[in-house]
Amino acid sequence: MTQPEQSKLTRNAILLVLVASLGYFVDIYDLLVFSIVRVPSLTDLGLSETQITTQGQLIINVQMAGLLLGGIIWGVVGDKMGRIKVLFGSILLYSIANFANAFVANVPMYAAIRFIAGIGLAGELGAGITLVTETLSKEKRGYGTMIVAVIGLFGAAAAYAVAKHGWQSAYMVGGGLGILLLFMRIGTFESGMYQDVQESKASKGNFFMLFTNFSRFKKYLYCILIGAPLWYVVGVLVSFSPEFGKALNAKDVLSAGEGIFYTYIGISIGDIFAGLLAQVLKSRKVTMAVFHVLSTVAAIIYLRSEGITHDRFIWVCFIMGCSVGYWATFVTIAAEQFGTNIRATVTTTVPNFVRGSLIPITLAFNALKGNFGQINAGYIMMIVLTVIALFSLSQLKETFGKDLNYIEEDAGVS
Repeated sequence: MTQPEQSKLTRNAILLVLVASLGYFVDIYDLLVFSIVRVPSLTDLGLSETQITTQGQLIINVQMAGLLLGGIIWGVVGDKMGRIKVLFGSILLYSIANFANAFVANVPMYAAIRFIAGIGLAGELGAGITLVTETLSKEKRGYGTMIVAVIGLFGAAAAYAVAKHGWQSAYMVGGGLGILLLFMRIGTFESGMYQDVQESKASKGNFFMLFTNFSRFKKYLYCILIGAPLWYVVGVLVSFSPEFGKALNAKDVLSAGEGIFYTYIGISIGDIFAGLLAQVLKSRKVTMAVFHVLSTVAAIIYLRSEGITHDRFIWVCFIMGCSVGYWATFVTIAAEQFGTNIRATVTTTVPNFVRGSLIPITLAFNALKGNFGQINAGYIMMIVLTVIALFSLSQLKETFGKDLNYIEEDAGVS
């Protein structure tokens, strides 16, 4: 390769990482905006304190159901029609949904629009990570996905800052950011590995391939389970911090929006350390194991904080965020486990199925809460999810430095 060609490839790779990072920034902004504005928006709709909790859980679960469906749709589209088409289509859908969310008049309308937004949100991260892992060298792709996650996760901070100006404004800004991002994506290029697969006769974007081979199915399931503790921390322990605060006899009213803000600052910092640790150890599995143990310790600190104050709450959320800052490492592991012809399907569905796992997690937590109380239910769920995640991690092969230029055959791996 000549020097000009090498320079062009480097510039294109940098542009791709930047665009994927900003895409994930808007994705996280829109994904978490409801958790941040749940109380003020539902209060304005006339709901009682109890309804704000129950209907809030309903809306979050409906949004997560949209993510589950969207993960399958965009994953298949990404492998059949290209990763770039997913980046454009998904962001257009959730940008329109966010504009509509600013004008909701009741809970059913709110939930329906968040479902549509969830479908749109499902495509962003998987397509971006797939493009980055397939474009950068195997030695550097960990740095690329780390940058995507770190920049993207600050979308939560942006959502919290904008929400201070009103929940309708938060949704309008989210929609506007998405439209701006569409224009930035003009000129981005398709993955070379994907273009090679397009010319082959291999089955592409076949979601059912993940279930026709037991070994492949187990690997896929394990990839989902290793990420579940993170969304329990964000979706239950932090998103419902006002309710946990009451159970802990908090000296101040705990704000879910503020908790998410500091949690995601912690996640961004944790992602940097997780990415660097994986590069130093040359092992994503060991890195994930370390962070799973740390996240359990951090959750226990939170749940033992009787009489928690506002300042302690902020620090605990930050610490919990750092301890679950393995999102980029987790998604990279999923991308590296499967062949190019179903890689977008896997990389898009796995993080969204993890997000969608919040539905059964919430149901299980509520069932435990009825029998053991809010705090004990918090302990039980965190410990169970971590044990399952560590077992799943032990069953996956190390993929650091793995060559990704291969395809999955119908009967196995080529």
